[in-house]
Amino acid sequence: MALVLTTASVPDAERLAHWRDALGRALAPVAVTARHEGPFEGRVSTQRLGYLRIATIDADAQRLTRTPAHLTGTDPAVACVAVGVQTAGTATLIQDGRRAFVGEGDLMVCDTGRPYALDFPGRFTAHVVHLPRRALGLPEEDLRRVTGTAIAGTTGFGALLVNFLTSLTASVPPCAPAVATRLATGVVDLFATLVEERTQDDAAPDGNPGDHLVLRVRDHIDRHLGDPDLSPGTVAAAHHISVRYLHRLFEGEGITVARLIQRRRLERCARELHRPDATAPTVSAVAQRWGFANPAHFSRVFRAAYGRSPREWRGARDELLPTG
Repeated sequence: MALVLTTASVPDAERLAHWRDALGRALAPVAVTARHEGPFEGRVSTQRLGYLRIATIDADAQRLTRTPAHLTGTDPAVACVAVGVQTAGTATLIQDGRRAFVGEGDLMVCDTGRPYALDFPGRFTAHVVHLPRRALGLPEEDLRRVTGTAIAGTTGFGALLVNFLTSLTASVPPCAPAVATRLATGVVDLFATLVEERTQDDAAPDGNPGDHLVLRVRDHIDRHLGDPDLSPGTVAAAHHISVRYLHRLFEGEGITVARLIQRRRLERCARELHRPDATAPTVSAVAQRWGFANPAHFSRVFRAAYGRSPREWRGARDELLPTG
């Protein structure tokens, strides 16, 4: 059931403060500055879809700022990535030293666990979905490649995500908790795929045949993570090159082939283990699904990467569940 908060019945002098409190309840605490004089108008509706929070904002011109003071006492472990769809009007997003213009139909991405500012110069409408960072299972460096950026919603995975989010926010269907969780997981998976695509695009080749081969190798690895025999040797054989040449190709990638395989497997495991699904497979089944044949080895490398054992990571998934 949607919660709707509006300034319509609030005295003019109290509207901005009321709006600030409404956004704090619906999304996250922020400072609000109106961009024009006169009575302020704003409406926000928010609802749950599984472990996601979804909101639609329709409001007058304003500037939203999330400062370090707003983050005091906030547990970084429960921070979210906010993904917005600008359906009317424009915005400027500032985070991590980046400044991005967000046009109508674009996606914007920011991390609620770090300071940011959003400037809306005119009346606007936007859909916002909060994705728990733990559910994404993505490395910090990959997330930071997309926070504080705008992504075109007309092509590729950007278009898929815009269409999916727009449909969901327009009419979140009444459904059983298990179905809602599956829909939420679909959003998380689509966004994670978008991040992975852009991470690879950042390293896109400039005509060097070796760079093109690196991209093919990365794609091959992602498609065969569940194969316990996946290794530099099998990857090299699949591309008809020597292992020595494969290692030479990755000298400029900042990661070895073996380490890349392990990291991608761990990402998939982390994402699956942290989903609040009562019918989820066991830890050992998840590990085997993503190519870890030795449970002790899996537990050791998972803890080294995420600071918790796989079972502790799975236990923390309860933090994603709605509390009301």
